[in-house]
Amino acid sequence: MPYRSVTYIGSEPDGATAWVRLAVGLALGTIGGVGMWSFAVVLPAVQAEFGVSRGSASLPYAAIMLGFGVGGIIMGRLSDRIGIFLPVVIGAIMLGLGYSLAGLSQSLLQFTLAQGVLIGLLGSATVFGPLLADISRWFVKRRGLAIGICASGNYLAGTIWPPVIQYFTELYGWRMTHIGIGLFCVAAMLPLSLLMRRPAPQIRPSPIGEEGSHRHAPVVRPGGMSTGTLMGLLSIAGFACCMAMAMPQVHLVAYCGDLGYGPARGAQMLSLMMAMGVISRLVSGWICDRIGGLATLLIGSVLQGLALLLYLPFDGLVSLFVISAMFGLFQGGIVPSYTIIVRDHLPANEAGYRIGFVLFATLVGMAVGGWSSGKIFDLTGSYQAAFVHGIFWNLVNAAIVIFLMWRLGRPGRQAARRDMPATSAAAA
Repeated sequence: MPYRSVTYIGSEPDGATAWVRLAVGLALGTIGGVGMWSFAVVLPAVQAEFGVSRGSASLPYAAIMLGFGVGGIIMGRLSDRIGIFLPVVIGAIMLGLGYSLAGLSQSLLQFTLAQGVLIGLLGSATVFGPLLADISRWFVKRRGLAIGICASGNYLAGTIWPPVIQYFTELYGWRMTHIGIGLFCVAAMLPLSLLMRRPAPQIRPSPIGEEGSHRHAPVVRPGGMSTGTLMGLLSIAGFACCMAMAMPQVHLVAYCGDLGYGPARGAQMLSLMMAMGVISRLVSGWICDRIGGLATLLIGSVLQGLALLLYLPFDGLVSLFVISAMFGLFQGGIVPSYTIIVRDHLPANEAGYRIGFVLFATLVGMAVGGWSSGKIFDLTGSYQAAFVHGIFWNLVNAAIVIFLMWRLGRPGRQAARRDMPATSAAAA
């Protein structure tokens, strides 16, 4: 069947403007992504400051992940309507306010609210899901690679921020460090946000009566399923994979402290894990453009489970560095794959909301996984059972992805080219 060419209002995708926007988006994600990683570094200090158990000390992380997830839906819907510029401005201001109030908090409750509402819900959430949805509208031929690059900002944040935060925490304490983070986010993100004012390319509707007329939009039923069923399955899969993912990412610093290696070594491992995650996201984006999001997701899920399994018999310093690097390399491309799956099988004009919803499920998984791992530690006195717990949820994720691959199959080139401009479609 021939591909139907389309024309665009405004800039065409895949051009120089798109790549500049991607570079700015990567910078915003790297700076604003601090909210995802700062608490893992200061967890031991916060626990000691407020005199609480490991499980209770993990609650701020759960709050920030839940806030991050809900914020992705709200800001995704907002960006669908008015573009990404205003959400990014809001995020910069809220990060500044949130980190300042967190640094001044006098109780765990105040600290948790600042983390969950200001840093998560209204801050870092603006520079992940909504930003991915925005970038997906600027690329067609290299959409997977572009989303992988943009999503790498989150992991670059995880690479750069932990050792920086650990250094300043040791030098000035976690409170002053938080205030400094907030001031830096405002100073750096507001100028960058000005470069995101141009609206994304919009498909020009076909004239009434032509093929592809928008008078009667077809009902989307991917693989014979309703969009709600597909969204539900993707959400459960996202929750499950991030239940598994949370254990090393949230508790690695504390785990190294318990083993006697010290939190600084843990911060270095976390940084290495995120650095390998950047590589993973770039490679996975390239792979997505060739085999689709579902197949890429399955590969990442299987390899993540293998890395979790290796944490059980090995706890030496060198072994932990190697396994943490493997874990980052294996799991980095998992979450961005959901963005590709949504764009391949669901309406493009709802991308911000739908991507935000699925990513919300992954972040609920991170939140519950981070909290439950701390609770399992409190009950058992070690992290071994927490690793087993993560492996179980990883198997749930793999099973759902296999089912979806059976129902949906691999998206053909039509799925990739349906938004292609007329000139590119003719060349193809």
